[in-house]
Amino acid sequence: MFEKLGKNSQFQKVYKSGKSKANKYLVMYVLTGESGPSRYGFSVSKKVGNSVVRHHITRLLRESVRKNDALVKEGNRIIIIARPSVKDKNFEDVDGAVCHLLKLHGILK
Repeated sequence: MFEKLGKNSQFQKVYKSGKSKANKYLVMYVLTGESGPSRYGFSVSKKVGNSVVRHHITRLLRESVRKNDALVKEGNRIIIIARPSVKDKNFEDVDGAVCHLLKLHGILK
């Protein structure tokens, strides 16, 4: 099981000091050089859809991270932000977008 970013202060630190890259469906902020296992945070705004849609997207993102966490180098703080275009996508599309951004950031083992 992967570890989550908890407090707002942890999110703010990643937003302020991390690097961001984006594709059609997602934006990913990564802060490298921390100690311990990689930690993940998810952000799905109301622009994406109602609470049912937002929760569904969050579950897809969580599952993708769970699947790919073993491939990610340790010590990263990662925030994944869903864009409104991700609304009607299936798991394969979301997973592909997550992998694409992990590659762009160069944090795969």
